[in-house]
Amino acid sequence: MHGGGFLKIFLIIAGISLLFDWYVFAGLKTFTNDWQSMRMRQLVTFGYLFVSVGVTVLFFGGLSSFSTARGMTPFHEWVLSIFLTFFVTKIFFVLVLFLGDTGRFFYGIINNIAKPKEKVTEPFFPARRKFISEAAILVAAVPFAGFFYAMLKGKYDYKVHRQTLYFDDLPAAFDGFTITQLSDIHSGSFDNTEAVQRGIDLAKAQKSDLFVFTGDLVNNAAWEIEPYIERFSQLKAPYGQFSILGNHDYGDYIHWDSEAEKDANLDKLKGHHKTLGYRLLLDENVVIEKDNQKISLIGVQNWGRGFIQIGDLDEALQGVDKDAFKILLSHDPTHWEEKVRYHPTTIHLTLAGHTHGAQFGVETAAFRWSPVKYRYLDWAGLVNEKNRYLYVNRGFGFLAFSGRLGIWPEITVITLKKRVV
Repeated sequence: MHGGGFLKIFLIIAGISLLFDWYVFAGLKTFTNDWQSMRMRQLVTFGYLFVSVGVTVLFFGGLSSFSTARGMTPFHEWVLSIFLTFFVTKIFFVLVLFLGDTGRFFYGIINNIAKPKEKVTEPFFPARRKFISEAAILVAAVPFAGFFYAMLKGKYDYKVHRQTLYFDDLPAAFDGFTITQLSDIHSGSFDNTEAVQRGIDLAKAQKSDLFVFTGDLVNNAAWEIEPYIERFSQLKAPYGQFSILGNHDYGDYIHWDSEAEKDANLDKLKGHHKTLGYRLLLDENVVIEKDNQKISLIGVQNWGRGFIQIGDLDEALQGVDKDAFKILLSHDPTHWEEKVRYHPTTIHLTLAGHTHGAQFGVETAAFRWSPVKYRYLDWAGLVNEKNRYLYVNRGFGFLAFSGRLGIWPEITVITLKKRVV
């Protein structure tokens, strides 16, 4: 979509937002109507209007500084996130108020039909009741507080997810072998270096045998990881550090002056993987050996439904013994869904990322939901189909929305175990 198309969409959104402001303003007037102090009434009603309209103006001001050659910066993500916070909060407020007003509408109709010939002194519609505005405020406070928690704390609230997987054909030497997985670092979005370091320290503390990274080191450009190279290079493991590329690593989402410039950026990013100490797997495989026994680690370039599809699993499997125990690194879980689980060669375990779990959702022992489920069949955690496992990491970083709520940033630790018959 060209810039003019985006501008039209943003103008429509802004128009809706300002319409919501008018409705919320009316609700706040009802809420403050019986306050004795006119100054306090004006402070609440006009103060809200000033702040909310100001956020919309800030949103458009932020858009004016957006560069397609650079992509979203932390500043743009903050502007977008604050606007979304107010917009969603207003939606909740308006829904409650609208339900109340709908009730007033039908009450007025029924009341006038029931007394058609009587002289009615009261207005056709009864006045909006204060408790409806109070309910709207209470309901709207939930997303408002939640979004700000997501932005101020949630996006760096790293969680360790542990999985123990049992296999009949795991080489005995690898019984108890541990793998730490990170995915979707999106270094171009970070705005708190010390918080990022806490996540790195937590990953280091797992002391796993193998470290893997499953794509999207940056949002768009190689330079985004440069301030964090020294930090992420601290992630070491006795059996090595391995990585693959994700869809954002190819630089497809910003403008380049030439294909040569874009290619140079990708080459530079590949060099950064080496500087980090990660062996970047580009449709290839390596052997991990322990006590004279081996497993195969396979890495493909990005292959995703609706995204870049250049990863070649068959090429990556060349030279791999068909009976070998195989672990695949593939950024997008739709690759497993459409290709890997049906492949004639058994891939025992696939490690992916990409979805971020939408950075928003609910996860409990009994219930899991995220809006991303309507796009991805497998969007977080472990999947098992006929003893072919997929694990989808929820992501270490964040993108666009500068926050996480309910779907926290993840460090995955997988323990391989040999099943005892």
